[in-house]
Parts: sequence; C-alpha cells; structure tokens
Amino acid sequence: MFSSQSVRRRGARATAVGALAVALCTALTTGDAEAIVNGTDATERYPFMAVIPESAPTQGVYDGNCGASLIDPRWVLTAAHCVRGEGLVLEGVVRIGSEERKSGGTVRAIEHAVVHPGYVNGEGKAPNRHDIALVRLDRPVSQEPVGIAQRTGRPGTPTRILGFGTTVDTGLRFAERLQQLETRTGGAAECDPGYADRTRLCTVSRVPGAMACFGDSGGPQLQKDRRGRWELIGVASGPGAAGVACSAGPGLYTSAPAYADWIRRTIGHHA
Repeated sequence: MFSSQSVRRRGARATAVGALAVALCTALTTGDAEAIVNGTDATERYPFMAVIPESAPTQGVYDGNCGASLIDPRWVLTAAHCVRGEGLVLEGVVRIGSEERKSGGTVRAIEHAVVHPGYVNGEGKAPNRHDIALVRLDRPVSQEPVGIAQRTGRPGTPTRILGFGTTVDTGLRFAERLQQLETRTGGAAECDPGYADRTRLCTVSRVPGAMACFGDSGGPQLQKDRRGRWELIGVASGPGAAGVACSAGPGLYTSAPAYADWIRRTIGHHA
C-alpha cells in the first residue's frame, strides 16, 4: 500500500477516513498500497493481471487487496510489503486474468511466497527497499504471462499502470472493475530526493490529478516492446514523494528489470 505519509489530509472532515487509510496502508503493506485515482476502466484484456485478496482485521480492514503480475504459469510477481506486514492476513488465493476484482478469471491457492532477502520497509519515512516478492501458485494457469522488459525506457517513455485500488484520495472505495492510467517514466529528480534510483522507478501521470493509491501495491507498470506488446517494467511500491495525496503523485515502482536475475534464480530454485 502507499505509505501513511501519502494520505495526510487537510481538514477535520478527512480525519476518520484518513485514519482508516493509514491503518490500511500500515497493515496491508506497512509501506504502501496502490489503487488508481482518476483512472479509467480497462480498455483491453490483461490476462496477466492478478489480484491478491487480503485484510488487516486488527485495523478493522476486511476487504483489501494487492495487485500482482503473472510472469510464469505458476508464479506471480508482487510487492514484498503485500505478503509481509504486521497484522496482514492473506486469504491464501490469487485471482488471475479477470477484469473484475471478485469474480472471473482463474483462482489458485498460494503455495508459498518468496520475499527478496534485502527487503526493508521504509515505514512511511523513506521509500521501501527491494520491495519485490514472488508468489508460487499451487498449480499452473492457462493465462499468458507478461514478459519482463530487458530495460526500462528513458524518462518520458509512455507507460501504463493497472490496479483494483481505491479510486478516491479520501476514502477506501476500491474499484470493482480493473482500472488503468496512462503514465510515463520520470527522471529521478521528479520524485523526492533519495526515492528513485536504479531499482526504484519514478512514475508520473500523463493525466492531471491521477495516480495509483491504496490497494494497488504490487500491481504492474507496463511499456510497449518493439512489437507493440506490453512488457513489465515496474511493481507498485508506494509514493514518490512524502506528505502528498495519491492523486498529486508521483508514484514509485520497483524496477522489474533490475531484479530479473533474482526472479530467474528464485523460480529455478523452486521449480
């Protein structure tokens, strides 16, 4: 989920909602989550899009989720904070290839998750480090996985993000239908100092007042390859600046290409 710093609200009217958002953020990732504020319904099918239902009962949250991407018939890639966090409870399943949050697609049980050994949660005071994890399904699915890009495009490259997260800054109104948003790769200077680097992508909306938010953590950032096919470049990790609402952006995504070797080794080890 997005970090608690990203949900500071101005005015007393937002106090209760803000507290719940912070609780969800803290419990469902302790670092950050995403959902797309001011995105649009998906305009095409994304067979590799996955959603991981989860909750944080100790925080009063019973219907949350994270995003993920199918990268192998038996593996999805997500954020580390989506599978490891205080008070976090996974339902134990992953839904793959559906445009709906709670129906359709293929549902598989989670066999186990592998969190990057260097993962450190920033706890809202700094960006998460090595915020990436692999989830092995109990058996393969028939949906086509998305390929991991060899490299991320230069700053300004058009990208697209996907998610089932909240569609408003001031509440937890999760999208029941898959949302997408046109974005671009940003330069490191477009995020707060120390946030973006080789392993963390600064992501900027191409639509005013829009960005990923609570519930989208772990979801994909995509770019087109030379053949015009979607390829994975990022995993939603959190905000790219401290103390701003989700829609104010920018967002921060863990670079999938930067961890391609770790991903291959992990899948091979658990084959």
